[in-house]
Amino acid sequence: MSFADNPDLTHPLVRLEPLSPSHRDDLSDAVRDGDLWRTWYTSIPSPSGMEAEIERRLSLQFEGLMAPWAIVPTSTGRAVGMTTFMNLDEPNRRLEIGSTWLGRAAQGTGVNPAAKLLLLTRAFEELECIAVEFRTHWHNRQSREAIARLGAKQDGVLRSHQILSDGSRRDTVVFSILEDEWPSVRNGLLARLATRK
Repeated sequence: MSFADNPDLTHPLVRLEPLSPSHRDDLSDAVRDGDLWRTWYTSIPSPSGMEAEIERRLSLQFEGLMAPWAIVPTSTGRAVGMTTFMNLDEPNRRLEIGSTWLGRAAQGTGVNPAAKLLLLTRAFEELECIAVEFRTHWHNRQSREAIARLGAKQDGVLRSHQILSDGSRRDTVVFSILEDEWPSVRNGLLARLATRK
């Protein structure tokens, strides 16, 4: 089993489907709501750039560098976002959950914690990871708060970590969940999701 494999993952609220070109139209519609790609501190594809972003992620998967999924709420059956396993480090049993975005209408609906439960279960229980990492821009407070709500702990801040396309510098906040923390993180996610039934 390779870290770059991306099987179907299912929960009553959400299905994570292997990303494919067939998701392009749904994802383009999802990103239009609120013009998400215009947020300066994120890297979300525009509607016109969606096809190229899907191709980029699939190319990285072909190289064994990424496992990409489309996020599909079971209530609609339409893709509303993307997520990946990236920075795959099989020898050290580590990976990052990242390059994630979720359309505005799906935010706050339980789709994100359900998707994270699926991804973390795969990482820790199937791939036997010893650590799962999350990274986000310092200014992306919504993402930082969501990662902390998962139960991840902040490891630190990589200052001036990346130079963005507009020339600004990204301070990257690094979080992680360790293998021995997974049971309590799982319980927290299950408790959150139980209130949405």
